This record gives sequence, C-alpha cells and structure tokens, in this order.
Amino acid sequence: MKDSIRHLIQQALARLTDEGVLPAGLNPAIQVENTRDKSHGDFASNIAMMLAKPAGMKPRDLAQKLIDALPADASVSKVEIAGPGFLNFFQNSDALAARLDAALADARLAVRKAGAVQRVVIDLSSPNLAKEMHVGHLRSTIIGDAVGRVLEFLGDQVIRQNHVGDWGTQFGMLLAYLEEKPAGAESELADLEQFYRAAKQRFDESAAFAERARELVVRLQAGDAECLRLWTRFNEISLSHCQEIYDRLNVRLSPADVRGESAYNAELPGIIEALREKGLLTEDEGAQCVFLDEFKNAEDKPLPVIVQKAGGGYLYATTDLAAMRYRSTVLQADRVLYFVDQRQALHFQMAFAVARRAGFVRDDMQLEHMGFGTMNGADGRPFKTRDGGTVKLIDLLDEAEQRAYALVSEKNPELDEAELRQIARAVGVGAVKYADLSKHRTSDYRFNFELMLSFEGNTAPYLLYAYTRVASLFRKLGKGMDEIGGQIRLHAEQEQALAAKLAQFGEVLNGVGDKGEPHLLCSYLYDLAGLFSSFYENCPVLAADDPAVRDSRLRLAALTGRTLRQGLELLGLEPLERM
Repeated sequence: MKDSIRHLIQQALARLTDEGVLPAGLNPAIQVENTRDKSHGDFASNIAMMLAKPAGMKPRDLAQKLIDALPADASVSKVEIAGPGFLNFFQNSDALAARLDAALADARLAVRKAGAVQRVVIDLSSPNLAKEMHVGHLRSTIIGDAVGRVLEFLGDQVIRQNHVGDWGTQFGMLLAYLEEKPAGAESELADLEQFYRAAKQRFDESAAFAERARELVVRLQAGDAECLRLWTRFNEISLSHCQEIYDRLNVRLSPADVRGESAYNAELPGIIEALREKGLLTEDEGAQCVFLDEFKNAEDKPLPVIVQKAGGGYLYATTDLAAMRYRSTVLQADRVLYFVDQRQALHFQMAFAVARRAGFVRDDMQLEHMGFGTMNGADGRPFKTRDGGTVKLIDLLDEAEQRAYALVSEKNPELDEAELRQIARAVGVGAVKYADLSKHRTSDYRFNFELMLSFEGNTAPYLLYAYTRVASLFRKLGKGMDEIGGQIRLHAEQEQALAAKLAQFGEVLNGVGDKGEPHLLCSYLYDLAGLFSSFYENCPVLAADDPAVRDSRLRLAALTGRTLRQGLELLGLEPLERM
C-alpha cells in the first residue's frame, strides 16, 4: 500500500511540475509512514513540508494543491491535511478486505519482493573448529538463518556459506598433543573440547611444545599426508558437533554449506600477487600491507590491512579477500551479507575497500557487514559459566529445554510424555532464539531465562500460544484455515485494526530483507497477536448471528493464523498446534 501511495504522490508531483507550481528537476525521496493514531488515517507523508520552500509556498497550501492533483484510486477513501502540512491517507475498507481475501487464497500470502530478486550469499555461524560451539556463536547463526529464510521467501536465491575456522595454529597444537600421546589415543578425540583444552595448556606452558606445534602447522600447510589425515579427522568430529547444534536450533545449515578458510589456502599467493600488480602493496617491517587513505588512526596516519606476515604467513584479511573474489566470480553473488560481531566492523570496512580497489569483486556486487552486539549475562557482563568459563551452546539448549519442560508439565499435567517433550523442545529452543532475534541486531542484550520463558510480553511462549489460540478455534470448527468460504467485510474497529496490520506483512518482510534485522518481524508478530486478541474478545466469531459476518471473521482469523505461523517459521521457530 505504501508503494501505491508513493506512486500517487509521484503522479501529483509530475502534474504540479507540468503546471509550473513546482520547479523542474525536483526528485525528492517520498516518505510514507504508518500512522499511530488511526483517527489521522492509515498512512501519512510529509512531502508538502519537504517541498514547500522550493515551491515558495506555505506547506498547507502546497498540501492542498497536492490533494487536488492526486489521481483517484479505489484503495484510498480520502486524503486530509493535518498539522503543519502532513498528508493523511485513509485506505478504503472494501479494497483492503479484497487484498486480504487475495492473500488468503495465495500460498505465499501475497508477499512479493519489492525490488528485483538476487543471488545472495550469507556468511553465517563460522565457528572455529577443533572445539565445540559456545554461546558466542549463537547470534551469527540464528540471525543469519532468519534473514536467509526471509530472503528465500521473498524470492531471492540464497547461498549459505559457513566460513569455519579450519586452518591455523590450533591444528598444529592438536597435532603436537596427539603426537605425545600413546598409540590409540585418537579415541580420545570423541571429547574434542577436553582434548583441545589439554593441548592448549601444553602450548601455553611449554615453549618446546609450542615450537613443535608451529612446525606441524608448516607441515600441514605443505600437504604432509599424515598431518592432513589427522586434520581431516579433527574437522569431521568438530563439524559433527556443529551439525548437532544446527539441528537442535532448527537452522538451515548442512555440511554442504561449509566452506572453511582452508578452501582458499591455494588462492592466497595469487591474492598477494594480484595486489602487487595493482600497485597496492607496501612492505612495512617485512609484512605486506595495503594502506588506504580513508582509514586512519588517532594520529591521522593510514591504517594497514596486513595481508602477509613478515614470516610469510597469511591473515584473516587475506582469506576474506579470497572468499570475496570467489563469491563474486564463482558464486556470481549480487549481494553478500556477513553476520559477524559488530566489533569486526572496521576489519570489514577495510577489507571491502581493498577488494573493490583490487577488482576482486564486481562493481555492482553489494558487500554488507551485518554486525551484531554481544550476548551478556543478567549482570550485563559477558555470558560465562559460574566458574568463569565459556558456556557451551549445547549446555545452554539443554537447560532451556529442561526449564521449558518443567513449565509445560505444570501447565499441562494431562499431556503424555512424548508430547510434553515435543512442546518443551519447541518452547525452550524457541525462547532462546526469540529472545535474541527480538532485540535490535546491533544491540547488546541480557540473557535471562525467566523473562524469555514468560507467557507475557514479547516472548516466544506468548507468540507460540497466540498461534495455538487460532488453531484451537479451527479445531472446534472442524475445518482447516484454508477451508473457509465467503468474503472479508470490515466494520468493527477491531476488525479494521487487525486487517490493516495483516496487510503490512509483505512490507515488514521486505524491511527485514533490506536491513538484515529480524527484530522487525518479531515486533510485527507481537503487535499482530495483540490485535487478534482484541478482535477475538470484542468480535464474536463462532457465535456471530449473521453467517456472512461469521465467515468474514473466520477468514480474518485464518489469515492471522497463517501469518503468525509463517512468521514464526521464518524466524526459525516451530509453531505448535497446542501447548
């Protein structure tokens, strides 16, 4: 609807320009917003105030001329001037009802991408192998997954890239530690986390061990057969732990999506040579660096992007440049989204700039760092175990499910054990994910089990329960949500408010896709659930006297249920038919 109103305003502006009311050459960004107070219409634009000065008119006078020049449109019932010159648009209830009927008949709920479809590479999760995933990997994994799901629903071709850390010093450390163990010690790798901690302790305590670890890294990089065999084994075990987490989280990542740092190892000398040919390399204390004038330190001196250490080793920046070139030339991406900690913002700004300067990526390829804040404990400090250690992600999910099981068992003692476990899994894991996704991506947030498992407020249990309320309505009726005939008719205030919110679903999803911010969808679903509750309390559905009114309200309820379900699934939550 906003796009339709923008188009109407554009036509009015063109007419006023032709008539000489507006000077030629104006090309304003037309802003159309949802109104908060529905007595002021459904949508508002400040276009008259933006153009009053170049038009040499008072904003309200220009607003009136715009209204007079607006073409007639069946979806708009009237337009009014408000305050200093806002244009307030009231949408036609019959036209809105027809749009919702069309959405109900469409498997995709009439959602379409606002712009052209794209090939989108999403860089997400990216744990370091050789140890288990911890809570620090949660945000990249689930935020990237949610945005990927939304873009796929909008029609984009999404290519997931799990850029795991599967190369470097930590593998030399593991190889050196395994070398010290007696024959048959490979069986100890089943507990890779414990094996890693023991190896790290040896690395920190023994200079000789550390030197041997570095030697084994060199042998590994040179292609030593035994080192490669053990390295492959380390990775297989670590990736199996990761996949267990992905499956528990209901995240769309598979082994086929893994393309780790090692995949680019053979390309790194070529990256250095290409930078040299472009005249971008500068040697600084033996290291090969790229200096860009737009990136400077506090002393106003250019910051280096180090691509090769003095000893010949490569860095994250080198691998990232190789990955960008691969994603541009091989994957033919139109857009690449990096879901990586906000603290890496400068790294990506500089790496993106180097990639463009070197010609590693096409000019029309979008590179976007989707940074996120940190996950903290209830005290606002980094989330840790009681003894100060890193919290394993698998342990966090186990605790979430146990707490959810206790909660669900108390509320539903009549359910059998299998169903209780299923509900507990959906509620527990969903609560952890939703508590994260509902926060602005760039914000830090505090992890609190009590708040996230509450059935009140903007939480997963509240939304999952909201969907079950709609589902129970149709169970009582004995029909599916897609089996209700008739047409939607909007009369009561609560019907119109619910309908207006339902019509915004596509706009919200496009916003999530554009900005990479799932919290927009969370806020929308929370508002939608609240409006449905008000509608259900004030507008009798099954008890409606008039069959046409009954069917209309059932259709509104059905579209609400389908929208809630689709929204929850796009966030990676598992909707429940009852709980």
